[in-house]
Amino acid sequence: MEVLEKPLPKPTSEDYAAARLLEALVEARLALEFLQRGLVRNAAGKAFQAWRALLASLLRLELDKLTQIAKTDEERKWLVERAVPRVPTTRMVRLSQMLEEVGHQGIQFVTSMALDLHDYQYNGPDPDMALSKFRTREEAAAAVVGLVREVARRADSLRQRVKWTTELEEALGVLKEGLKGG
Repeated sequence: MEVLEKPLPKPTSEDYAAARLLEALVEARLALEFLQRGLVRNAAGKAFQAWRALLASLLRLELDKLTQIAKTDEERKWLVERAVPRVPTTRMVRLSQMLEEVGHQGIQFVTSMALDLHDYQYNGPDPDMALSKFRTREEAAAAVVGLVREVARRADSLRQRVKWTTELEEALGVLKEGLKGG
């Protein structure tokens, strides 16, 4: 858990993508731990944070391609200065669409699920589905596990794209073990 307390490398650094990927794996593991304790709303928040960190990693890895498809100089500047370091919740759908444009298929659908879990974190189960897309804790818990699985799958696929460290290997292994047990 100490890894989350270390300062992040600068978003312009090559190490940034690996650091955010490690953050994603640790947050995903915390989501599973919260689920085991019956803390579904907390788990939803951690799963969302894991996805957001994974998006930050992907945005950094694909920054050159993303700036090429950006329509204006202002959008290119925004990608570098705001999108990569902050991954604003309000722009996650558009950023996911851009990532799909550069080859990350299916990512905007997963982002939609992550955003639904973000709503659940704040609103809890909602039988009327006015404030949350999940009517029950069980529905939300299943979505948390699905999102965590996707974080693990996508992280594993980045082995050749980031500086893969023993910390990343261990975090992914612990996450995969947690998924087996849950």
